[in-house]
Amino acid sequence: MATMTRRQRARAFRGVQYAILVAIIVFIAVAADWPRVAEAFFNTEVAGRMFPRVLGIALLNTVKYTILAFVFGLVVGVIIALMRLSSVGPYRWIGTLYVELFRGLPALLVLFIVAYGIPNAFPNFSFPGGFLGQVTVGLGLTAAAYMAETIRAGIQAVPKGQVEAARTLGMSPGRTLITIVLPQAFRIVIPPLTNEIILLLKDSSLVYVLGVTTAQYELTKFSQDFLNKAVSPTPLVVGGLLYLCLTLPLSQLVRRLEIRHARAR
Repeated sequence: MATMTRRQRARAFRGVQYAILVAIIVFIAVAADWPRVAEAFFNTEVAGRMFPRVLGIALLNTVKYTILAFVFGLVVGVIIALMRLSSVGPYRWIGTLYVELFRGLPALLVLFIVAYGIPNAFPNFSFPGGFLGQVTVGLGLTAAAYMAETIRAGIQAVPKGQVEAARTLGMSPGRTLITIVLPQAFRIVIPPLTNEIILLLKDSSLVYVLGVTTAQYELTKFSQDFLNKAVSPTPLVVGGLLYLCLTLPLSQLVRRLEIRHARAR
């Protein structure tokens, strides 16, 4: 038998991959009980009972928690990023400690610390906004650690010539930072920051650990509660589809921003 050329081997390898994929699809199509799957996971009667409350309460709260946590995390992230780049040693050490600490702790644990640890340590302190403030700080602290590193990288990516030119024109360091460096840095880091919104959107499902009322339900908790009442997994499918309605457009936005940034570079 003649030795196969490189192109023939590549073609044969692709053929094997297609054959495996077809075999898996055929197995799933034959083995699955599709009427039972449709009845359990796509029960339109159960799904219909979730509306409009799933939109007016769960979806709205999910978006609200995500936006507030992102804004809080962005503000803290900028501060931590500047501390990491500071010429003052203690500021750099504090910034580094913050990033390492909150990137190393699970978001669930941070929520517990914010909701139960801080009130016990400071009995006279109360979060502005109550429960909403706890969620904002709990999710935002973890997000800020990741955003800080992203923003720091963006600031360092701004050409030093831009800073030198601004200083030559007589701008102060603070004005140079605000008017020259940060705007360019944010243009660079918009794609990863948008990706952080997606992560926060999914992390909002951890809010249930704070002990939520019905009016404070987000998508995951609402779907879980409805699952227990309906004794059907359909609410989880509805919740998952609503999450996808939020995350897929954001994912597309991230890809478009990355392409635009690559072309600009």
